[in-house]
Amino acid sequence: MIPIHTPRKAYWHILLAAGGVLMVTMGVRQCLGLFVGPLHLGTGASIVALSFALAVGQFMWGATQPLFGLLAERIGAFQVMTLGAGLMALGLAATAFSTSPLGLALTFGVLVSAGAGAGSFAILISAATRALPPQQRAFAAGFINAGGSFGQFLFAPLAQIAISALGWMSALWMLAAATLVTIPLALGFSRASPPDDGDVGTAHLPAGTQVRQAFRNRSYWYLHAGYFTCGFHVAFLTTHLPGYAALCGMPERVSAIALSLIGFANIFGSLFAGWLGGRLRMKYILFGMYALRALMILVFLGVPKTALNFYIFGVGMGMTWLATVPPTAGLVGKLFGTRHLATLFGLTLLTHQVGGFFGAWLGGVAVARSGNYDALWIADALLAACAALINLPIREAPLRTAAAPAQP
Repeated sequence: MIPIHTPRKAYWHILLAAGGVLMVTMGVRQCLGLFVGPLHLGTGASIVALSFALAVGQFMWGATQPLFGLLAERIGAFQVMTLGAGLMALGLAATAFSTSPLGLALTFGVLVSAGAGAGSFAILISAATRALPPQQRAFAAGFINAGGSFGQFLFAPLAQIAISALGWMSALWMLAAATLVTIPLALGFSRASPPDDGDVGTAHLPAGTQVRQAFRNRSYWYLHAGYFTCGFHVAFLTTHLPGYAALCGMPERVSAIALSLIGFANIFGSLFAGWLGGRLRMKYILFGMYALRALMILVFLGVPKTALNFYIFGVGMGMTWLATVPPTAGLVGKLFGTRHLATLFGLTLLTHQVGGFFGAWLGGVAVARSGNYDALWIADALLAACAALINLPIREAPLRTAAAPAQP
């Protein structure tokens, strides 16, 4: 963590480092769907088994973030990110030798995603935003999130080129080596010390007490419900868009370019969401994003499946893709302060990835049983509409509890 009065130059150093770490961990995670087809052909593993492995990974990425966030509060963010880089590299390298469903679930699912969770939103956004006053935190979250989006834009085409030119095994080993780059990037966090956060009355509470109070707050539950839906369709698209494009007769490069465009567009979407977070109520930003997703999915289902329409859909979805992160993290900070932001925001990410588990897994089940993804697309649109509505009752005012000092 970083001191609350970090000089501006040092703050930007941390912010750029955080964006760089997320660029690698998110970029690698978001291109794993490109390996489903090659692994199926190369190992004989079924599409359902591979979908389940990635679904396990979706859950593990979310489950580890609050745990790693709590650990970072005790031993430091750099140590946790170094551990994560090792786990991620080991999982990617070992996937090349995994042929059984259990082996794929452990390597492609557990190790890779747990390692990515140690260098992802909860720790990075918490570490950076605690250096800023509340009105600037949404921008910081948007900036870091844009780093992750650039990673998807960068890694998706590179992974596809590596698979085509060198084979899927070599491509996995290249990604494993790339994850180790996060260690020097994270060095800026090694000299950080956790500050006291006095912007919310609950800041002095122990983590366990803070978590219990959070789950007694309806607004926190509404955030979780919306984030479940976000995880469902993010995981569904990253895992199964290549398969859907193939069913539509598209060449492999179309899905790789579409995934890359999602990441590229989300660079601007994340920065825009961070900028809006200092000007509009964040629940309205979330409402607009989820409503737009529902509309874009329905329009995409109704238009001819051409390469151009895949690319347009990628850009449109990318503008809202992970741009939900800045307003969600900002709302958690508004309600509970930033002292335990890594833990509390990490728990919302866990719910996000529970949704991701079902999005990745059910997509594989649907195509295995019916030969298409139609039911999942309709479910995706309905869930997005529900997520838009459930954010409206959120109360953005800072939470007051009995533990807070009495006001004169």
